[in-house]
Parts: sequence; structure tokens; C-alpha cells
Amino acid sequence: MANAYTSTDAGTLGTSLVQSAYDRLVEFALRAQPMIRSVADKRPARQAMPGSSVVLQIHNDLAQATSALTETTDPDSVAIPSTSSVTVTLNEYGNAALVTRKLQLFSLADVDPAIANIVAFNMADSIDEVAQAALVGGSNIRYATGGASTPAARNEIAAEDIITAADIRFAVAKLRAGKAVPRKGSLFWCGIHPEVSHDLRAETGSGAWRLPHEYQSNAEIWAGEIGTFEGAYFVETPRMKQATDGASSARVFRTILAGQQALAEAVAEEPHTVIGPVTDKLMRFRPIGWYGVLGFARYREASLYRIESSSSINAA
Repeated sequence: MANAYTSTDAGTLGTSLVQSAYDRLVEFALRAQPMIRSVADKRPARQAMPGSSVVLQIHNDLAQATSALTETTDPDSVAIPSTSSVTVTLNEYGNAALVTRKLQLFSLADVDPAIANIVAFNMADSIDEVAQAALVGGSNIRYATGGASTPAARNEIAAEDIITAADIRFAVAKLRAGKAVPRKGSLFWCGIHPEVSHDLRAETGSGAWRLPHEYQSNAEIWAGEIGTFEGAYFVETPRMKQATDGASSARVFRTILAGQQALAEAVAEEPHTVIGPVTDKLMRFRPIGWYGVLGFARYREASLYRIESSSSINAA
């Protein structure tokens, strides 16, 4: 008769004894570092009282007095202009998880440290997106000029309408013309999506990013970084807002250039981790979350410019 094998086949001893092995170290998902909130460098300095919103004010200057005075005439006095104001509305933000005691006892990996890490990142991730929602709504817009024709609105941006060096030069020139104060030395901050950065670095010809780097300093080419260019220092991040709101549902990316005081924030309670009380009858449900009360608003529109473009690797 044929040999009967004791193996891993169904119905044999191996079915019961051979099991899948798990690594008890569970890695976290890939994450983009929150950085948009750092653009908010204007905050209330002497807030009068608590409130649901905070009004920030800006003095307006007098008109220039360029006419010569008459020696024997007392000049008429002029009224100091009223202030301009920006209102930052405060809202509650937060999230929470409820962990069962049974999961803590049965899990093969440490549950509490992992959940604390996930909740803490969710806090930073969420607040960064709230800040960006205020930042991308400015009135100073440049539609990318890399296509055959320049779109006049976001819903006209097609896949061919990619960013160019001329768009960066234009935005920086407008910021300087609007008297915006640079954020680092003489440089403005620029947040750019990596797929938009690809197009800017790939552009060739006179006045483009690539030519001087090929013939003078090619370190940025090897590193795949923009560095500084045309009066801006670049921060490449996938956090920059994108949406399929272009022509034929083309993806549209927002590239932001900002000077000082482009974005303001007001905080009633800084976002923080909250370990909630265990209140159930058998003490089995353990809450952990985060909570904060704050708001963001554009403070100086002249310190903010947005370039809207698609990407040549849009569908890749």
C-alpha cells in the first residue's frame, strides 16, 4: 500500500501544528510631515478677553504729502485712516478612539502605544489641513503658463497646463511689488507638490531652473531638490492641496508662495492629547483622543500668492 505522510496537508497533523507566524512589530503607515501650520506666524499679542473670534487690526498709512508748504500758511490737518481688520473664527476640533479591554489583553502587539501614536499624528495632520484650507483661498492667483494657452479659471486648467519658471518669477515679483516681507533673508516660502516640482525641474531653456544647474551647480539635480530659485525657498510636500476640479476632471495642484504674516492663527486651547475617563460599569472601554480650539485666517493678502497648475505626470 502507498505510504501515508504526516505533513502539512489538510487532515494531517501539520494542519493543527503549523501556523502562520506574525511579526509583533507593526509599522505605521507612510506619513507626510505636517508643515503648513508653520506658515501662520501672526498671532494675537495682547488679546483683550476670551471670545468665539479674535479681531486683528492693521493700521493704514496716510497718503503721501508731496506738495511744498507755504511759509505763511498753516496746513490743514488730515484724519488718520481707520484700521483694517481680519477676524479669526475659533472652532473646536478633535477626534477620539474607544479601546476595549479585551483587545488590550488579546492583541499580539502593544496596542496602547500604537493608538497613542496614531491619535497624535491625526491631531497634527488634521490641524495642518485646517490651516491649509485658509491658506489656499487667497485672491492673488496665477494660472500656470506651461500649456499651449493660458487658462483663465481653475475649471479651464488641462493636463498640459504645467508650472514654469516664469510663474515663480511672476509670483515673487508680485509679492515684492506688494511690499510683502520675505520669510527667510530675501526669500519667500514656497510650498510645492512633488509632481509640480518635477515639472519645474524638468523645464529646459533660457530662464528655466535646469540650465544653470547643469552647467554650474548640479548638486540639486543629483538630490532631486529645487532648493532656492527666483527669490523663493522651496518646501516639497505631498500635503499641498490638489483636486480633480480642472478641465475634464484634470488634477489641479496649488503651489503657495508666502511672505511674513500671510496667515494668522488664534488659539483658545492648543490641540493636545486627551486620555478620557473610564466610566462604564466594568471599566472595559478606554477612551483616547485629541482636542483643541483654534482658528486660522489670511492676514495680509499682499503676502500671499497662489499658482494653480496641473502636472505632466498627472495620470502616472
